[in-house]
Amino acid sequence: MPEFNRKRCGLRLLVGVGVVVASVTFEAGIGYAQQLAAQTDQAPLQQDKLRKPSSRSVVAAAVAGPSASASGGDVKPVRRSTAKGPYYVDFRARTAASYGHAFVWYGKTSEKQVEVAGLHPAGDVLPYVLGHLTWVPSETGASYGDLDEQYLTANYRVYLSEADAKKVFAYIKHLQATSPLWNAETTNCTAFIGRIASFMGLKAPFHLMKPEEYVNQLKEINGGRQTVQLASDR
Repeated sequence: MPEFNRKRCGLRLLVGVGVVVASVTFEAGIGYAQQLAAQTDQAPLQQDKLRKPSSRSVVAAAVAGPSASASGGDVKPVRRSTAKGPYYVDFRARTAASYGHAFVWYGKTSEKQVEVAGLHPAGDVLPYVLGHLTWVPSETGASYGDLDEQYLTANYRVYLSEADAKKVFAYIKHLQATSPLWNAETTNCTAFIGRIASFMGLKAPFHLMKPEEYVNQLKEINGGRQTVQLASDR
């Protein structure tokens, strides 16, 4: 009887050890399966992290900057137009028997024909001499040498849109019609083109300069800008 009990206890011990070993093996198998499944699920994510973005995406992101949407859509850069307007005003200076003359050409870039406006004494030498002492009758159209490039000493051309050109050209004609007098110190040629520049929104130098110096200074103080856009109230 005692021997039977010893065998029975040994059998129970053996069965218990087998259950423990099976449980440990089963749990280990589950753990390994879970790790394998997790690795399998994460593999595409890790590959995506390692995959280099296409050059198109890099360019789009660089253009868009840090505030770009993360939706993944194509980002198109915004291009600023640098096209010059189809119309222009050209501030010009030329040589003359005295200290020169300042005037403007204006028109359409696609056409050779130009309009000329400038303030100068009506007549020859006598009105010019008297204009240094008092006001004398003026003319506001082209004068001798205004259309000849060989007399040109300085110029500054500024481009306009069609809508702005209509306003500026109308102002030039108005200025011509309302400038009946010329005087060397007050209502002279540089003051005349300076009023045109101011209407266009440009900075205008003090008018008591030689025409060549005036046009060069006009270009300098405006930074050489080649286009203007009129304010909405013009």
